[in-house]
Amino acid sequence: MRQLYIKQKVLSLSGKFTVKDQQGKDAYYVEGSFLRIPKTFAILNTERDEVAVITKKTFSFLPKFFVEVNGQEVLTIKKEFSFFKARYVIDTAGMEVQGNWWDMDFEVLQHGQAVGNVSKEWFSWGDSYRVQVVNEEWETVLIALTVAIDCVKADQAAASSAAT
Repeated sequence: MRQLYIKQKVLSLSGKFTVKDQQGKDAYYVEGSFLRIPKTFAILNTERDEVAVITKKTFSFLPKFFVEVNGQEVLTIKKEFSFFKARYVIDTAGMEVQGNWWDMDFEVLQHGQAVGNVSKEWFSWGDSYRVQVVNEEWETVLIALTVAIDCVKADQAAASSAAT
């Protein structure tokens, strides 16, 4: 089982993340677009080759993201309307998420088998997440899923602070 750590840069306007392995070495880089429509995040490997792209749908009542890995759309993440708790749906063959999305503590399953876990690191400067990868085939998707949900949470926080 491989562990990765996603650390968002605190003062980055575009949404930049560094993904590190358990030895603290860079494993991936995530670079968000700044003032670009639609909002995108590119996931780059250590050679700076693009391995995945997350695209936020522009005109949608609730947040919706498309995730492409190696040029192929592999899943869609949609937020559903809910009064009490954030709910997300992942459209892909046999994939589901169980746990607490809002607190970023959940398990990702494919056909009932765990492929990974995501949990928020609470005592850190900026948003940090621990991603445990059980099935390495889903490593890039787990990173993309974490970044997309973090983007939704950041957008909601910005909207609620602007409303007050």
